[in-house]
Amino acid sequence: RPVENVAPTAMAGMVSFRCILVLGLLAGASAISTSDGVALGANPIRRVVTLLQGMQKKVEAEGVRDKELFDKYMCYCQTGADDLAKSVAAAETKMPQVTSALKESTAEKAQLSADLDQHKKDRSDAKQAIAEATAIREKEAATYAKDSGDHETNIKALGKATAAISTGMSSSFLQSSSAGVLRRLTIDMELSSADRDIMASFLSQGQGEQTAYAPRSGEIVGILKQMKETMEKDLADLTAEENAAKATYEQLVAAKEKEIAANSKSIEGKTARLGKVGVEIETFREDLEDTSASYE
Repeated sequence: RPVENVAPTAMAGMVSFRCILVLGLLAGASAISTSDGVALGANPIRRVVTLLQGMQKKVEAEGVRDKELFDKYMCYCQTGADDLAKSVAAAETKMPQVTSALKESTAEKAQLSADLDQHKKDRSDAKQAIAEATAIREKEAATYAKDSGDHETNIKALGKATAAISTGMSSSFLQSSSAGVLRRLTIDMELSSADRDIMASFLSQGQGEQTAYAPRSGEIVGILKQMKETMEKDLADLTAEENAAKATYEQLVAAKEKEIAANSKSIEGKTARLGKVGVEIETFREDLEDTSASYE
């Protein structure tokens, strides 16, 4: 508003100054025409009029130019202030939004880093659990292989003894390696004292004494069958335990492998997301700096 008052006043002063200048020129022209009519020619007034007309056009052109400059300046003052106000308002609205987004991204980055550490630990623990379970399973399998092999050997020996005595071939059986197995079983297995004594007496006989124990062969066969049934039951229990342990191991490995796969997938996805969040944070920081600079 102050500019609107000052500019017309200045233009009026310029016009007054130019009018005085024109009057001075007229006076000078008259003096010159009086003193030296030859220099100015026959009609000096015409020349002065022509000079004045040229000056008038120049003054009018300068007035038009000054008015255009004035109008442009006034337009800038009006629109520039509006644009500046809009820019400041936009910055004031944007800064809280960018600040909030930066805070959220920073928190997300911290959470992603923590999640990645936990996923890596869980995956490592799962692999370690599989390794430990595999070591235990291998030992259990080795123990079962030995125990089941021993039981099968014992069962075969008991079967041979039963068949030999039933067919009257106890003498030849007592000379075989199966008799040695039967002697060990008589000591190791749980038997009544009477049964143990009967078996010990039978196994201590040599060839030629078969007839003396023929009447008791039925009793011996009964003891052998009972021992064989007990041994078969023990082998069945061992096999059931082995199968259960194997199934448990396979279930554990399957579960841990799924856990490993899930953690690996999470690690891959969150690692990619972590990189993007890092870029977003830098972008928000630069945007915040640029927005803050717009205030200055």
